[in-house]
Amino acid sequence: MEFSASHMHARISARKARYVVDLVRGLNVNEALDTLKYVNRRAKPMVVKVIRSALANAEQNVEVDIDDLVISRAVVDDGPLLGGRGRWRPISRGRAVPILKRTSHIKITLSDGSDEADGTEPSVDEKADQASE
Repeated sequence: MEFSASHMHARISARKARYVVDLVRGLNVNEALDTLKYVNRRAKPMVVKVIRSALANAEQNVEVDIDDLVISRAVVDDGPLLGGRGRWRPISRGRAVPILKRTSHIKITLSDGSDEADGTEPSVDEKADQASE
């Protein structure tokens, strides 16, 4: 089973948030939270909050063992730019550019590793096995 959570319009650039997300991708949830205790980046509290939210979503299901959950998918995408009008920054030759405040969308999916037939697409190996038969 998969459980997901997201933080939309996080007020940090996607590039900076990806450094933190790359550290925890593929780890067990408990290991990921322990790893993030020692990270000194601004995106850390945002990523921890999303992991705990996905963990709370998983706790709603009685059948799932919380200790076996793994961060199967962790993605940081660019969000909309804030502040396109109103504030300007002078640059060379008398021109001006808008001051852009970047945002990002942090999405994390937890998986317990069970291979249920839940309508997902089979892996490449499974497709090769089916083709050879």
